Amino acid sequence: MMKTISKIFGGRLTGFLAAVMLLVSGVAAAGDNPADPYEGFNRAMFGVNEGIDTVIVKPLAKGYDAVAPLPVKASVGNFFGNVSDLFIGVNNGLQGKPGSGASDIGRLLINSTIGIFGLFDVASEMGLEKHNEDFGQTFARWGAGDGGYLVLPIFGPRTVRDSFGLLVDSAVDPVSHIDNIRVRNSATVLRFVDVRASLLPSDKVVEEAALDKYSYVRDAYLQRRRNLIFDGNPPKLED
Repeated sequence: MMKTISKIFGGRLTGFLAAVMLLVSGVAAAGDNPADPYEGFNRAMFGVNEGIDTVIVKPLAKGYDAVAPLPVKASVGNFFGNVSDLFIGVNNGLQGKPGSGASDIGRLLINSTIGIFGLFDVASEMGLEKHNEDFGQTFARWGAGDGGYLVLPIFGPRTVRDSFGLLVDSAVDPVSHIDNIRVRNSATVLRFVDVRASLLPSDKVVEEAALDKYSYVRDAYLQRRRNLIFDGNPPKLED
């Protein structure tokens, strides 16, 4: 199981995502919801992902959550968050927000040194805010339409635009360029399991609140992405 996950999240990630995008490009957009034109495909893939999560990913996340002490989990999250700050800063710059970009680079420098390679988030304690930016958001700020909601294998909710953004994010991810294959695969699996473990508390909320879990997750994802793209202040949707 671990080897399978490693192969997907290791050096083959960009090729894997590109193949998925090529597959989806051949799926006819036929759905009643204009925000979800690929609903038939998406619901099927959502079911596949739910199965993988139930059998493999969630048990790994639960085991990690139970075994790893809280300081270890915090350090793991901080380390990978620090790795992402470089390209968060790049995206802020590309979106015309140089002040936020400079803050992100400052976070990277402080946490990589004083914070011991990012294990401790010293920058936040110094008042440098942690941002959440990626190339999908950058494409949106450049005027690219979302292209419709899309559920990717393993990676789950995206839009077509965010899927192309994920391709770029994956191509420039420092972890994917680690030469040692064992270290690279271990790091990518650890990051994935750590993220899934952080989402465990939300599982019960989703299960209890959703009559249709697929629609609930879709609507929550699209709303959150819209909020992120406009930095918490999205314009009103036209009727």
